[in-house]
Amino acid sequence: MDHTWDSLVGSALLGTGRRVPPVRARDGQDVAAALLDAAAVETVRRRAGAVAAVARARPEPAPEDVRPPLPPAARRRLALLLAGGGRRGAAPDLTELLPQWLAAANRHGYQAPKALLPALLEAARARTDLRQEALALGGPGARWLAGLNPQWKYALRGPSVAGTTDPAVWEEGLFAERAAFLTATRRRDPAAARELLAGSWATERAEDRLMFLDVLREQLSAADEPFLEDTLSDRSRNVRATAAELLSALPGSALAARMADRARSCVSLDRTGAGEGPRIAVEAPHECDKGMQRDGVVVKPPSRRGERSWWLSQIVEAAPLAAWRERFGGRGPAGIVALPVTDGWQPELHAAWCRAAIRQRDAEWARALLGPASEPPAAEGTSWRDPAKLLSALPADERAEWVAEFVSAHGLSDAFRLLGVCAVPWAEPLGRAIVDALDTARDAGSYPWSFSGVMGLAERCLDPAQADRLEILTAQPQEQQVQEPGGGPATSGASAYWGEAFQRLVGTLRLRATMLAELAGPAGRPA
Repeated sequence: MDHTWDSLVGSALLGTGRRVPPVRARDGQDVAAALLDAAAVETVRRRAGAVAAVARARPEPAPEDVRPPLPPAARRRLALLLAGGGRRGAAPDLTELLPQWLAAANRHGYQAPKALLPALLEAARARTDLRQEALALGGPGARWLAGLNPQWKYALRGPSVAGTTDPAVWEEGLFAERAAFLTATRRRDPAAARELLAGSWATERAEDRLMFLDVLREQLSAADEPFLEDTLSDRSRNVRATAAELLSALPGSALAARMADRARSCVSLDRTGAGEGPRIAVEAPHECDKGMQRDGVVVKPPSRRGERSWWLSQIVEAAPLAAWRERFGGRGPAGIVALPVTDGWQPELHAAWCRAAIRQRDAEWARALLGPASEPPAAEGTSWRDPAKLLSALPADERAEWVAEFVSAHGLSDAFRLLGVCAVPWAEPLGRAIVDALDTARDAGSYPWSFSGVMGLAERCLDPAQADRLEILTAQPQEQQVQEPGGGPATSGASAYWGEAFQRLVGTLRLRATMLAELAGPAGRPA
């Protein structure tokens, strides 16, 4: 009997009690079993009678990758890292090591093994933080393979066009492709990138103009000033504000000069205090005129903020810091910061100078505003300083030394954000200060889980060469009473946690050292 597929499916969905299937049951066989038998026969018949699809054209071979292959040990290591596995007891967390491994492999200039490209693409699909390094290692082979799988289409955008000079990408590409093309062009030829942007500026959407304008931060120079000055008249407030910010980062720009004039009219040296010495006097603006608004000063302040103080802070932040030396009798940044400020304006004025130092990358001003690392940190939300941001304006070595002094003086409680701006691997003084502080916390009976974040940073950022020196820390200390934050007794596993954490730290450092040695290969290939 020829049973149609639709009839069989209908009976199966509704049930044989409600719709009798067009089948004939054998002796002793119930109707449901007969239905399944008929469906099996019909499935074979349908498949046997299927018309073969037209074969698609074979894809072109993947472009050749001329980079050297990974050393065998490094290839095996990559396979293990891609296989994953989170933190288990004292074992290193492989998921946290993969980003470092990829970055190190790319510094050596290796190519990814072809057999591991699918796993590499899949890992980068799940974790956006891996994409840049993973696609760099995958190279042309990864992009070729991504074109055959829609789930990996992310690999065909952005980084895939970073090296091209085809103007069609800028004219016809998706936003991510155009942004990557503009960024690559800016690095290669800053003037050409600016001309590209100027040529299409009038037709770009406001949100795209804002993102494209941000590309000019890289290699910003006086040559960009005419374009940015024109952009101060843009119809989008956010675009105008970004253009003003970029111009204020150019101390020689016309906007910086205008802001300096405004700042000097608001802030001056007062020598009239009887017996009190010179002070800084502040007279905040009484209005925000059209010129100020065009130069990026936002009229409406945030909630709970006065208008005049809001306008003053924006003006001082955008004024070139070099203008203050003459205004304050030739004093340097440290001397200016030390001057008292009248009428309670000190927090507002110093906070604006902090933002100016960060924007203008002025290490001397950042150093003066930071002050000594030994000073007690202010309570959160009560200080005008943001040490983490000010540190970013200092050279890497000095940054690490300041944070090391801070940790030695105050411990780790307020150091987490500061560690995030230090170069990796941490310089030896900083690494030593962190390990000493962790060891001190353990010996003092501190609540151990409070330091898990710092311990995780140490695993990724300490110099692997310090692993042998830290071996002594893995010894299990004598059981001691550890206090909970509320004052009660700690869990019995506190001492075990410290021992396990230090074991994992040492094990991770050794594994990182091994990974670097594997990438160097037998010949010791330098990164």
